[in-house]
Amino acid sequence: MKIAVIGASGKQGKMLVEEAIKRGHEVTAIVRNKNRMKDFSGKLIEKDILALTYDDVKENDVVINAFGTGMGDDPVLHQTVMSHMIDIFTGKPNRFLVVGGASTLYVDKEHKVRLLDTPDFPDAWKPVAGSMAKAFDTLKQHSDINWTFFSPAAFFMADGKRTGSYTLGQDEMIVNSEGKSEISYADYAIAMIDEAEKGNFIRKRFTAIAG
Repeated sequence: MKIAVIGASGKQGKMLVEEAIKRGHEVTAIVRNKNRMKDFSGKLIEKDILALTYDDVKENDVVINAFGTGMGDDPVLHQTVMSHMIDIFTGKPNRFLVVGGASTLYVDKEHKVRLLDTPDFPDAWKPVAGSMAKAFDTLKQHSDINWTFFSPAAFFMADGKRTGSYTLGQDEMIVNSEGKSEISYADYAIAMIDEAEKGNFIRKRFTAIAG
């Protein structure tokens, strides 16, 4: 399978690249600065995400968008990037997978309260989380795109342990036997490449926790 990873030089992007290569897939890394991928020997595209065109990615069966921002970045970028990705993939056969956020997961069975709406959600992260939520809402309207949105657990651990085991959910936040919602970047990468291979959540969102 041919898989492209946008944002391949980021922490999550690198793990997605490594996991895909480990399984024998042909990987294209898309980055803004190729110097951050010195150990990568596969196909490399050095381009800003907003400059990407369909021609850049059309040969790939799956394109994974691992673009992310921090608290100091313009949160509206998530909406801008999503609009650009929608323009690229509308009506196209390729699958488009998104490294999403946990903030849009529901914490109630009625699906009225998102994690973003709870009193304990950190104020500092609300602008970014709100923008990601709007981007996801826009993507959901497109039945002409083979999209999948993967929300991690509430606690998304960059340096967490790779267990190789995870539990899947869909639109609601799930927890383990200890009441914790957490997953490492490494286990997230496993679940994402599993989804790339199996296609169980086309035009759907899913989530996962470790274990």
